[in-house]
Amino acid sequence: MGDILFKRVDYSLSKLIEDIDLGEIGLPEIQRPFVWANTKVRDLFDSMYKGFPVGYLLFWVNGAEEQHRQIGASPKQKIPRLMVIDGQQRLTSLYSVIKGIAVKRKNFREERIKLAFSPISETFEVADAAIRRDPEYVTDISAFWSQETDMFDLADSYLEKLQNSREISPEERKKIRQSIQNLSNLLNYPFIALEVSSSVDEEQAAEVFVRINSKGTALNQADFILTLMSVFWDEGRSELEEFCQSARKPSKGKPSPFNYFIEPDASHLLRVSIALGFRRARLRYAYSILRGKDLETGEFSEKLREEQFAVLKSAQSYALDLSNWHEFFKVLVSAGYRSGKLIPFPFYYCA
Repeated sequence: MGDILFKRVDYSLSKLIEDIDLGEIGLPEIQRPFVWANTKVRDLFDSMYKGFPVGYLLFWVNGAEEQHRQIGASPKQKIPRLMVIDGQQRLTSLYSVIKGIAVKRKNFREERIKLAFSPISETFEVADAAIRRDPEYVTDISAFWSQETDMFDLADSYLEKLQNSREISPEERKKIRQSIQNLSNLLNYPFIALEVSSSVDEEQAAEVFVRINSKGTALNQADFILTLMSVFWDEGRSELEEFCQSARKPSKGKPSPFNYFIEPDASHLLRVSIALGFRRARLRYAYSILRGKDLETGEFSEKLREEQFAVLKSAQSYALDLSNWHEFFKVLVSAGYRSGKLIPFPFYYCA
């Protein structure tokens, strides 16, 4: 048997939430397009409440020196030691609902995922208008874990609302209080995480992901670089995604990336920046360089990482410059293209 590339670590849900808050676990998807339907988030909480397993989490040890630094818009105490490879949607769902934080959908609109819970039937539902009017439900379970919530007050408030609509038997009262306590105790739910060693390269990490999660979306080199940007240059990834969002919406009174030809994703524009800055077509090499890895010795260097990120920053600035962007579309028009229907997907993916 070869060297073991991972170790098992046990977490409680409360520990995962705490480590995300501290920045120990890098969870960039909190601010990235979220693809799960609300019903899938509901099913996740239902499975946990019933004590069912909900799968492994897969983390990748960063390999960078531990530093104290702010990541993204929220103050973090350190650079993430762990990057999430598998489990981003689950962790985003859990963190969003428990902290009462909005997620960003694929259309870039923010939305709070509100789940309702019936302490009597012990069922979860997505809180729509009908559920919000039903006294059988607590209409937003985020309140169960809010620091401002007193669990006894919440239970009493629910019982009072239900009492106004119908009689409650002593047995139901007992069950309601027990169900509310059980839901609150979800913070103790156990998770198993596999932490992949920092010595593993991105291709091996992708292979690990595929082998344990064959139904997941296949990872590509751009995914790894975008995750790396979230750790070391979050404003750069945010800039990419804001540019892509603006390219989809007409603006009034000011220049914007909006156009009628393409709706780029962050990975598309990242490829342009990599090609421009590093003169490389394959993202694999760019990823290794951006990690601060010496390709000869295999050692990590903070100095090298900072130097290469400086190259990426310069290239991205040029690629997202609106003058250059608009000149690109002038070239398309000059070449005879009149709409996005005439442009095959691979063309602008590799442009």
